[in-house]
Amino acid sequence: MSRGLRNCNPGNIRRSRVRYTGEVVPSRDIEFKEFESMAYGYRAMFVLLDTYRRRYGLNTIRMMLNRYAPPEENFTEAYIRIVSQRTGIAPDQRINTLSARDMIPVVCAMSAVENGEEAVREDVERGWQLYVSK
Repeated sequence: MSRGLRNCNPGNIRRSRVRYTGEVVPSRDIEFKEFESMAYGYRAMFVLLDTYRRRYGLNTIRMMLNRYAPPEENFTEAYIRIVSQRTGIAPDQRINTLSARDMIPVVCAMSAVENGEEAVREDVERGWQLYVSK
């Protein structure tokens, strides 16, 4: 089982001072956050990507993934290509982080890249519901 799935952190979000609903504090993982359930891990991904849009103006797959998975640590161009192909959203097409139609497929694709296996769509949809119900 991948680290992200073991931690219920399908986006492999690193530990930081930011606290998310459903986060296990302290995480037992020294580098990555841990969540109570996969739904809360997916919720955190939605929150983080929306923060990128609101705070930094990052509103495309390319812009978001260059921050989320920087080239110094990742094969970012391959990551962008995979997410774009899986979602049918061009890398430089604007996406609406408040749209389930845009974001659920993006987060499903990111989870697959991060964990090496398909996301359970029901978990992603539960994460979306937690996110929109704030």
